[in-house]
Amino acid sequence: MDTEITFTRTTAGVDWVELKQLLHDDDFDNGRSPKQLAVSFESSHAVCFAWTQGKVIGKARVLSDGVCNAYLVDVWTHSAYRRAGIATAMVRCLLEDLPGQHVYLQAEAENLEFYRMLGFREQPHGLSLVVGQWLVVKSSA
Repeated sequence: MDTEITFTRTTAGVDWVELKQLLHDDDFDNGRSPKQLAVSFESSHAVCFAWTQGKVIGKARVLSDGVCNAYLVDVWTHSAYRRAGIATAMVRCLLEDLPGQHVYLQAEAENLEFYRMLGFREQPHGLSLVVGQWLVVKSSA
């Protein structure tokens, strides 16, 4: 790849509206608004962004209790930059801050081999539940 790629561990400088559009255009949009996307990342234990020419081309984040359990989510590399080690670098960057923790993730079948290559192993069972309506948060006010 001819362009320089840099990685940051902060949300500073992210244009959430532009990122939302990139995710939509790259078929990786789960419905969050730009504001919800920002809150998701800003509320995370750790984040990693890949940049080139002032544009976000990759993102990943981890949720953690800081002691024993973490959850890797939102791993994405723009399709034009895939298979260049960007997602690997982002995931490894995030894992560095999680020593001793059990890190869990959920992945589509076509991505399992990627995560296996990073040392993840399949777990026999997993369950999930959406409480209420997806992406609708009732305020306490």
